[in-house]
Parts: sequence; C-alpha cells; structure tokens
Amino acid sequence: MLFGLIANLKRQGADKAVWDFVKWAHDHGHETILGEDLRDQFDHNLKFAPNEKVAEDADIVVSMGGDGTLLATARMVVTRGKPVLGINLGSLGFLTQLTPSQLVPALDAIVEGKYHIEKRMLLKVEVPGSSELESPYALNDCVIDNGPVSRLIDIYLSVNGENVVSYRADGLVIATPTGSTAYSLAVGGPIVHPKMEAIITSPISSFSLSTRPMIISSAETLEIKIHSQHGQAGLTLDGQIMVALGNKDRVIIKKAEQYLKLIVFPENSYYELLKSKLHWGRSPLDSADPD
Repeated sequence: MLFGLIANLKRQGADKAVWDFVKWAHDHGHETILGEDLRDQFDHNLKFAPNEKVAEDADIVVSMGGDGTLLATARMVVTRGKPVLGINLGSLGFLTQLTPSQLVPALDAIVEGKYHIEKRMLLKVEVPGSSELESPYALNDCVIDNGPVSRLIDIYLSVNGENVVSYRADGLVIATPTGSTAYSLAVGGPIVHPKMEAIITSPISSFSLSTRPMIISSAETLEIKIHSQHGQAGLTLDGQIMVALGNKDRVIIKKAEQYLKLIVFPENSYYELLKSKLHWGRSPLDSADPD
C-alpha cells in the first residue's frame, strides 16, 4: 500500500510525527510519498513529490497539522477520490481528530481494515467570468464579505433562480454541515451533523433583526449578487482561497458532485467531539467550585 503524507512542519511535534510515520511504513513494508516541502528536513532517500502529485498517486493520504492543513488537503484529493486520515498537531483539531500518539495504531487499523469512510459534502463555487479561482471547492465554507473596507454591503440571495432574501450586512457565510462548527457557528449559525447534506447560510452582523440563518436543501443552486458602495467585496473559500468581487460579479454555489472520504474509527463519537472540543452542552456550573 502506498501512503502519502502532507504535513505542516510549523506545528509543534511535526518532525517526530513524520519520522514515526516513515518508520512505521518502512517496518511494515509499505511505500511512502511525501510532500515536496518536506524534502529539506528529511532523508533525501525518501520519495517526494508536489502535494497535488501525492494526492494523485497515494492509496491513502495522511494529513498532519491543524484543520487548515486538512482543508487544503481536501481540495487536492476530492477529485481523485482518495481517503484522508487527519492527524492533529494543532490546538483545536475539530477535523483532524487523532493525536500523534494515535498515529501508529490508526495506521495499523487501516491496514487491517478496521476503519470507516465518512463521506463529507463539499461546496463547488463559480464566479462566472473570473479566472482567478484556483480551486472551486470548499469543505467548510465560502464567505462573502466587505473586503478591505469595513462598510455594510447589500447581498442578494437567490435559490434556483428565485429571489429569496437580501441582507445588509458585513457579509454572508455559506457553509456545509462539516463547516457548521466553524465560522458559521461563530456568527450564530446552527450545528448540523456532518453526515447530513445541506447548505447553511448565516449573515455576518446583519443590519436587521428579521434576518436569520437558513438551512437549504443540498439539491438547490444558490446565486449571490452584491452591491457595495465602495465597489469592492471579497470571496474566501475555507479561509484559504481569496478572490476580489465587484458589483457586477455573481457567485454561484452548489453541492459538489464529489465527496471527501474521511477516515474515521468506530470509537470516535461526533457528539463527544462537540463536548470535548467546543464544550457543547456543558453547564456553566460544571466548572464552579462545590460549596
């Protein structure tokens, strides 16, 4: 089996985790291919390639870092259908649930077939007439905001060609169920189980008490137009890909045909993750000193 590795070496403990991965593969007779950006710090006898090539050639792709590393990895593998194992070297690690100490047991379990594939929905984004969007996919969200100037913008949302709502706001978050616990949650959006298929729209600092987040069927196509008095706005995918928008631009968003194949294990509970990472459902009295 060929295991690929995409890693963020800026994370604490990354070097050791990479060596543990390489040693495990060598000891168990598996091939590895590492991202080209790892070449300078590791044995040149190893096989390296650009991250996109790693995503193309590997049977299993291991993503080491924070959630940002996994989001970037997801965009590389989604059209290639490769399963991804996320290892958390960061602080929160909501998507990359496993710790470095769980890496080797997880790899053993994968070889033994003791894992599940959880299919995660992505969004596909199009800005007609723009050639700047280097990758059209978002695992968490796409965000339309007021760009470099902190002024309200007018946002017009249509669903399947029908005008649905207009917002005067700082922006709008359009999220997947996976992204419902990210920026969408921070602006008041609902938590949606990642196995569901839906599109969540949540305004950012809306200048109205009557506008609320909406959950829209994943079968629908969203079209967004904006009007900005200063003539500028921005589109960001997963907080990593950014494109400037003008008043004449349209943004079309729909469910991608492909899914991210995320490797999970039976003992990992999504609800336990909510409680441990986000302290969901915890009473304020839980941390109080007993009388």
